Amino acid sequence: MRLAIVLHEGFADWECALLMATARAHLGVDIEVATPDGAPVMSMGGLDVSAHLSIDALDPAGFDGLVICGGAIWGTADAPDLGGTIRSFHREKRLVAAICGGVDALASSGILDAIDHTGNSADSLASLRGYHGHGRYRDQPQACSSDRVVTAAGTAPVTFAVEIFRALGLGSPELDGYAALHGHEHAAVTTAA
Repeated sequence: MRLAIVLHEGFADWECALLMATARAHLGVDIEVATPDGAPVMSMGGLDVSAHLSIDALDPAGFDGLVICGGAIWGTADAPDLGGTIRSFHREKRLVAAICGGVDALASSGILDAIDHTGNSADSLASLRGYHGHGRYRDQPQACSSDRVVTAAGTAPVTFAVEIFRALGLGSPELDGYAALHGHEHAAVTTAA
């Protein structure tokens, strides 16, 4: 199984890190990093990442899914145009997933118009050219999965990873337990008086 992860200059380190590490180290999934021109990129936190290929070289025939990481680039004119790539992966029944600002790329491509989805906020998607999925937006803190498309706010990297694995047929009770471990820090804290 192979996943293409789209990273760009200034990508948000935390949004795909758990997904990539768990996929590769625990589930045996090959991870291929694609960047706009195939060159290395630096994350928000200063992590240098080498690319395996350029976005233009992405072919759905060679991958089980396409994952788009978020970051500040998506709200700028420097954002790569992924519309054709996204529609191609979706048309070929491959998983398509995006988190945080990366959801903007899915929204602009038109694939969110007819499926349930989430993101950073409904308002952040409303002004995007090509987006007509307002009625299908789900205001929720967890990732949303619908028709082999996974979307998430930047604050939901754990459920983002889990929903991707489920959509790929890799869900299991062990994965659910693993995901729950990452959620323990959000449990209500009680203090003794």
